Amino acid sequence: MANTKDSASTLPIASTGITGLDDILQGGLARNRVFLLEGTPGTGKTTIALQFLLEGRRAGEKGLYITLSETADELASSAKSHGWSLDGIEIFELLPPESLLDEEQQQSLLYSSDLELGETTKRIFEAFEAAAPDRVILDSLSEIRLLAQSSLRYRRQILALKHFFAKRQVTVVLLDDLTTETTDKTVHSVAHGVLRLEELAPDYGSERRRLKVVKYRGQRYRGGFHDFVIETGGVQVFPRLVSAEHKGGFKREVLSSTSAELNALLGGGVERGSSVLALGPAGSGKSILILTFVANAIARGEKAAIFLFDEERSLMIERSSSLNLDLAQMIADGGLTIEQVDAAELSPGEFAHRVRKKIDGGVKTIVIDSLNGYQAAMPQENALLLHIHELLQYANRQGATTFLSVAQHGLVGDMKSPVDLTYLADTVILLRYFEALGRVRRAISVIKKRTSGHENTIREYIIDKRGLTLGEPLINFHGVLRGVPTMVGDETALLKAEPQ
Repeated sequence: MANTKDSASTLPIASTGITGLDDILQGGLARNRVFLLEGTPGTGKTTIALQFLLEGRRAGEKGLYITLSETADELASSAKSHGWSLDGIEIFELLPPESLLDEEQQQSLLYSSDLELGETTKRIFEAFEAAAPDRVILDSLSEIRLLAQSSLRYRRQILALKHFFAKRQVTVVLLDDLTTETTDKTVHSVAHGVLRLEELAPDYGSERRRLKVVKYRGQRYRGGFHDFVIETGGVQVFPRLVSAEHKGGFKREVLSSTSAELNALLGGGVERGSSVLALGPAGSGKSILILTFVANAIARGEKAAIFLFDEERSLMIERSSSLNLDLAQMIADGGLTIEQVDAAELSPGEFAHRVRKKIDGGVKTIVIDSLNGYQAAMPQENALLLHIHELLQYANRQGATTFLSVAQHGLVGDMKSPVDLTYLADTVILLRYFEALGRVRRAISVIKKRTSGHENTIREYIIDKRGLTLGEPLINFHGVLRGVPTMVGDETALLKAEPQ
């Protein structure tokens, strides 16, 4: 967790009304201080500001929104789109539309910018005195910066506003749309805290939004960038997952499957609170292998959750039913949830939030199928491995067992992986095609297991209406993992699939 001091602030805290943002800020904004919320147009400043005032209204506090750019009608319309009413919140337009044609209100070329700036400040103070609020939003600083015309006068004006509000014990959020002189950091040095909002435009898919706490005097906070979305109902922030902050106690037991051969290969089974990576070419049976562990977990009375990036949800349910795995019944009984992940619409932070929500809700088996889809969903993200690392560590510490699949490029011979997670996973199961006696067959082996010993053999397996069936170790072949083995014995150890 990033922090600016060794101890948390002792100032009373005002909740922002956004759970994830309060988590990042260790409760919210310090009361009776001035904060800066900056970001280019469209990043969500107004929505966050309105949520801050609405949260104050819920707490019985008065709110004042001073707008130098948007009209009251525009603010009311924005609030209505989220299902909010601004009743009880004072909205002050510095120059309301009906006064623009009034000769007494119009600014003349004879007026100096000093007079314009002084009149603006005076009207802000008057609006505050009339409303006597506990929370204030000032939107936006760009207008004041334009009136000031110089950095010195702008800084003086901001200091005047800060001192005025400081004497009146009010929590103020200044909005800045960064449309003028974005290199001017005047308010950064004056404000008690600074939050920056950013909007990223990937080559494909919807825009991605993220925020960062640039500064927060005397208060601990979670550093780095945090993803957020604007939905009907307001802004939802997904704090960056830091696994070290979450430690849980559980019994690290061995979870066996119903297959004696698979248990033998795995040295008894997989451990609770560990991660398992199924690695192999497309169609080799990675999903079916993982689903056998899901079925075993549900049979033990536990809950499981599957996050599908590639396969259609209904197709997985239908396909599994022909392999002796009734996922539809597991879902109906409440033991299994399957979430279809829209690859082009999701940020890493939101995905981690979804997984964490399942684990916090008591799910003990998590499936991510596949990491190829996860990577394809976020092609311009540079820290996907770190996201996965934190997610796996969090799941492990909460006693949840995580299963991941990665489809390798190629079918036989030299195989390539688009993402290397073998060093992160506790157990790595390798699936391969191989040719023998004029047929394409499948082989399985365990190449890594941190928590215990395991077989170093290679076993053939078949997928038919019985599900996944493993055979005896292939001791009569050399070169199975290369795809074209050499037979050194007879073929009696090879499996025969049941007729469909």
